Amino acid sequence: MSLKVVKKFKEKQLLQQLKHKDKEAFIKVYDEYVQDLYRFIYFKVGREAEAQDLTSLVFLKAWQHIQNNSLSDSKTLRALVYKIARHAIIDHYRESSSKLEVSLDDEQNPIEIVDESQDLSEDLDRKNNFALLREQLPLLKEEYREVIVLRFVNDLSLEEIADVTGKSRGNVRVILHRALAALKEMVEKELDNKKENS
Repeated sequence: MSLKVVKKFKEKQLLQQLKHKDKEAFIKVYDEYVQDLYRFIYFKVGREAEAQDLTSLVFLKAWQHIQNNSLSDSKTLRALVYKIARHAIIDHYRESSSKLEVSLDDEQNPIEIVDESQDLSEDLDRKNNFALLREQLPLLKEEYREVIVLRFVNDLSLEEIADVTGKSRGNVRVILHRALAALKEMVEKELDNKKENS
């Protein structure tokens, strides 16, 4: 049995337990999603303290949602948690009336997003490419950044992203394709600029 199948089965079990308002199941949900959710929120707000506060708020709202609803409107547990997070971020910016700022790196607490399965001989190139991607990602429009982070940082499926964003699966696929094309173009342009200047 593949890891994804086991994970989906585990998630369905948790969802069933949550339908009966099981607190132990909710603790498991928290343990399972807190790091990924924090990373998603941090990518959106760019400040550690705000990301921590919002992450706590999301789990509080998730528990309230479980207490007040039958959870029948949720396709997957992960999509539900990310949907609540997305709405919490929107509410946060409405309340603070501040401009959306995304910081992918905090000088004191850098975020490392690396694929551990890669060969060590490629490490230097990977770090340089990652740094370039990290520079260029905030320059993308918000809609593009969001789908890239959900898909490649938080590893959500297209169906889950559609559920989180309220868009159709086909629309998410198109947005993701455009986002990757735009990011690729920006990175290639930056690489060309660096070659010319060296």
